Amino acid sequence: MTGTRITALGHYQPAKVLTNADLAKIVDTSDEWIRSRVGIETRHIAGPDEPVDELAAHAGAKAIAAAGLTAADIDLVIVATSTAIDRSPNMSARVAARLSMGSPATMDINVVCSGFTHALATADHAVRAGAATRALVIGADKMAEIVDWTDRTTCVLVGDGAGAAIVEASESEDIGPVLWGSVPEMGHAVRIEGTPPRFAQEGQSVYRWATTQLPPIARKVCEKAGVTPEELAAVVLHQANLRIIEPVAAKIGAVNAVIARDVVESGNTSAASIPMALSKLVERGEITSGAPVLLFGFGGNLSYAGQVVRCP
Repeated sequence: MTGTRITALGHYQPAKVLTNADLAKIVDTSDEWIRSRVGIETRHIAGPDEPVDELAAHAGAKAIAAAGLTAADIDLVIVATSTAIDRSPNMSARVAARLSMGSPATMDINVVCSGFTHALATADHAVRAGAATRALVIGADKMAEIVDWTDRTTCVLVGDGAGAAIVEASESEDIGPVLWGSVPEMGHAVRIEGTPPRFAQEGQSVYRWATTQLPPIARKVCEKAGVTPEELAAVVLHQANLRIIEPVAAKIGAVNAVIARDVVESGNTSAASIPMALSKLVERGEITSGAPVLLFGFGGNLSYAGQVVRCP
């Protein structure tokens, strides 16, 4: 076996839902203002007793069960997150402990909003190289813990959650080659800095970069996978803002694809957004098994990573 595939997915969101009307009681905003600018209607918010690794473990357990595996079958755990407060044990080790795994390799990846697609590529490479047989790849973030709830430009955006995928060896190459990179000189445009850490961004700079620079890169991802945009069954972009997702998807040219719009009900969940949105599309039966799907993460650092995968 020289290829890899995603065999199962899972996602998890906290029970608490925060509506635009709820936010209007906290800051100077309104449902109309939020919908017109970012397209978000609701978001799920984790409580103080729901740490990032708990969110991640719930999503991971669902993916393992959906694959018909046990926790002991996993020998590599990668968690993409930018909201880990503690340095050690890292999130992946905490997830492994919560799921009572054996002795998997554990590593965290912090590439903020493009973390999951970076982590998926890393797992793909590890399995192809024979360094792992089955990998659990998770994107999990608790953005509500690092946002300034008095800043209406950022607090209306964020939500909490986790999404997970199982990556295994395959005779076919169902996970296409990654195309990744960054714009280091623009790293200041999206930041999580300070003590305590706080999320901030230069919204117009991010919008211009995403809507002008990313579509041709996404088309190159398809080219590397040997798929035309017209052949895509679905496009799952980082769920940053509906006003970014829709123009970027249109410029890619995926005219026959389902476009993930989970941001409307979940907000921006950073590294969790792509696996969570993909898991929901699959759960609802909106993508046929084996169909090509473009995953494309972008955001913090300003970094990006994308690949075309076959739907499990």
